[in-house]
Amino acid sequence: MSKEVKIKEPIRIRTKKLNNGNESIYLDIYVDGKRNYEFLKLYLVPEKDRATKNRNAETMKLANAIKAQKIVEIQNNRYGFSNSKNKSNIKLIDYIQYIADKDVEKTGRKVTSNTLIHHLQRYDKTGITFKQLDKEYIIGFVEYLKTAKQQHCKKEKYVSPNTRAHYYKMLRYCINYAVTEDILPANPMDKIKLEDKPKQVQAKREFLTIDELKILVKTDFRNNTVKRAFLFCCFCGIRHCDVAALTWGDLKEDSEGKYTLNMVQQKTKIAISIPLSGEAVKQLPPKGNAKPTDKVFADLISLGRTNEILPKWAESAGIDKHLTFHVSRHTHATMMITLGADLYTVSKLLGHTNIQVTQIYAKIVDESKKKAIALIPSFTD
Repeated sequence: MSKEVKIKEPIRIRTKKLNNGNESIYLDIYVDGKRNYEFLKLYLVPEKDRATKNRNAETMKLANAIKAQKIVEIQNNRYGFSNSKNKSNIKLIDYIQYIADKDVEKTGRKVTSNTLIHHLQRYDKTGITFKQLDKEYIIGFVEYLKTAKQQHCKKEKYVSPNTRAHYYKMLRYCINYAVTEDILPANPMDKIKLEDKPKQVQAKREFLTIDELKILVKTDFRNNTVKRAFLFCCFCGIRHCDVAALTWGDLKEDSEGKYTLNMVQQKTKIAISIPLSGEAVKQLPPKGNAKPTDKVFADLISLGRTNEILPKWAESAGIDKHLTFHVSRHTHATMMITLGADLYTVSKLLGHTNIQVTQIYAKIVDESKKKAIALIPSFTD
């Protein structure tokens, strides 16, 4: 689940009142537990008319530009970039961490860079520099990933083809960024042949049939919150990160007693508005005296822990499918298409930005129909 990260700026713009009525602009710099002040020799004047107001606006624009440049300098010093006479001596892993931290400051969300760094460290314990980086190194890393084990996994599992392709894409992004910052003249990955690159495969999308969903509804589960949240998502299609963030204020009830879910998706940052079916509403816990800001599924456990226990529920229900929380989203999509909803509507319900993603579910339903028809036995000789 993605978490919003609050970034505390290392530099703030402040002003000091002068005897002549002007305000002197200075930077309040707090880095590594030390505070410094830097006066910019820029001044705000009393705003008596439009001209002085415009003048102050331009002065503040300049002050903010200086502040932004100072923040970049602090970042570069922190990673040892600015004092390096030869930027090509920067280590690849250090640079990836630098890019990841910049993304956090820009978007407020962590990118999945830690696992890439983890595998680069396992592949190359000494840590390669940009000066040493070449096509052979990248190809070697691709080969390493083919037999690499997943990080923090109780059961021994290899990195999947799609995850390998994701790491490759992330690495390419970071190296391209280094090219734009004149650390490298070109990206050595551009020289790699198509057949040597990791291939993305169409993953199997597990889903529950309507009959299986009915069985699951009637099957007891030791964690009632997980059961409610999973079934709720089967009936409305939102992700684990969204149901975990769902508040009572996100649910609006109209005069007829019908509910609509209105929220911004955690993953895509796209706003969605979903009318809730009666079955979805049944899965909501009692509201009691909850405030609009209170979480609906307040004690919902993490996605990782949820996915560990869901297969036991499926087993007790007699359903021979690998149950993960995301199966609820696939179930909702295939159920809607099976019941006759058009692709455009399903796409909007799921918050997809591209209808081609939704078309995958239509293909799944078609395949299920073919398999069902194939079960009809021969009635004639």
